[in-house]
Amino acid sequence: MASSSLFQSPSFSLKPQKPISPPSTKPRFTTIKCSSSSAAKCRDNIRDDAHRHNTTHTHHFSAKYVPFNSSANDDTSSESYSLDEVVYRSQSGGLLDVQHDMAALKNYDGKYWRDLFDSRVGKTTWPYGSGVWSKKEWVLPEIDSDDIISAFEGNSNLFWAERYGKKVLGMNELWVKHCGISHTGSFKDLGMTVLVSQVNRLRKMNRPVVGVGCASTGDTSAALSAYCASAGIPSIVFLPANKISMAQLVQPIANGAFVLSIDTDFDGCMNLIREVTAELPIYLANSLNSLRLEGQKTAAIEILQQFDWQVPDWVIVPGGNLGNIYAFYKGFHMCKELGLVDKIPRLVCAQAANANPLYLHYKSGWDEEFKPVKANTTFASAIQIGDPVSIDRAVYALKKSDGIVEEATEEELMDAMAQADSTGMFICPHTGVALAALIKLRNKGVIGPTERTVVVSTAHGLKFTQAKIDYHSKEIPDLACRFANPPVQVRADFGSVMDVLKKYLSKSEAPKH
Repeated sequence: MASSSLFQSPSFSLKPQKPISPPSTKPRFTTIKCSSSSAAKCRDNIRDDAHRHNTTHTHHFSAKYVPFNSSANDDTSSESYSLDEVVYRSQSGGLLDVQHDMAALKNYDGKYWRDLFDSRVGKTTWPYGSGVWSKKEWVLPEIDSDDIISAFEGNSNLFWAERYGKKVLGMNELWVKHCGISHTGSFKDLGMTVLVSQVNRLRKMNRPVVGVGCASTGDTSAALSAYCASAGIPSIVFLPANKISMAQLVQPIANGAFVLSIDTDFDGCMNLIREVTAELPIYLANSLNSLRLEGQKTAAIEILQQFDWQVPDWVIVPGGNLGNIYAFYKGFHMCKELGLVDKIPRLVCAQAANANPLYLHYKSGWDEEFKPVKANTTFASAIQIGDPVSIDRAVYALKKSDGIVEEATEEELMDAMAQADSTGMFICPHTGVALAALIKLRNKGVIGPTERTVVVSTAHGLKFTQAKIDYHSKEIPDLACRFANPPVQVRADFGSVMDVLKKYLSKSEAPKH
């Protein structure tokens, strides 16, 4: 069994392949003695210390926007943009991608990068305590650490789901990457720290950015509002009315965002925010913006790191707007290209059957032209998207990773969620989609019983308590709720309680949970 390396900090000597002299990567602290009169200055000491003693070598590295080309994402494009420009699409109207100077990164071998990334984990050195910014050279190499807005996101739990794997799937190597254990309760924090940090940089450069806006099914708005609040930057959120959970809605409100509840679905909100950001100096924060994917890709790097740089066989990612499946591919691919590992895992994108345009495209053999669908209501509300922005990115990632797309009905995803919860998890419906997809792939024999498989859990179950209450109360129309576990009503006397307990304990097996 692989052990997590996230909180191991080996000592090492970092030597580049080629004769570049990197500065020391060891954390450096300056001891500051604080008198009462200087206490206010001392409260900011980890950021100040990083600002005074920059221990990175980011001046060697750079990145830029280039058109995303699903046939050949390489250095041949003559069209490129500085990351300091406010631009979301290429001249042809296509998506952009952040392209790193791979030649410069390759001046250092795989061992160098593995040791560097491992050395930063579990530290409070600014900004490397973040799972995202511990990979700063691969994310946003030219930003000054003093401009970074971070809640030390990332470093999320990768745990062995032993009981669920053995009981439900007959698997010994099922792991769950719980990205929902994060600052605002979802993986969106990984991308938002990058985007808001870059906006913070632009505003310091006096670029005309008055605020940041997004269309959201919930989690994006929570992340945006939190990071903007931390930076003191106005945030504007377009939400589809009555289509997200109260827990998701209250987050941007609590963080001071300007929230517009609009009588449309996510795709309608997305169209409106695009029009608004074209007319007003509001920075667009949706995954159309490729900066967020740079942060999200670090979850893939982190998985490899937690497995001591061993590559799992499969990684299953819920998919809605489809930026995340490409982000995971990009993270894995960079690790392979830069010599940290020698292969990448096969990817699975899991969609809700009620919002499954990628699945339908996949089932056509990728041959037919992609056709958006009208997304129907699903408990997996964050992936209730019929016209995904990152469709081209997702298809590219799946083709390059020999990937698969699977779907889950509402009953399948809710049952999978309930079963997972009964084995000690507390997952969101989107993770239920991924687990339901895994059940199907196991039943078909596509994924074997000994293959190491990682399911990416994208949000915390506490955001979706109403869905769980409805399930266990058996109050969901047309769903059998087979694994419901409602409380037992009993009179307040000793005899009645004893009768109920004896009946429960006398059962030959535990109740179905």
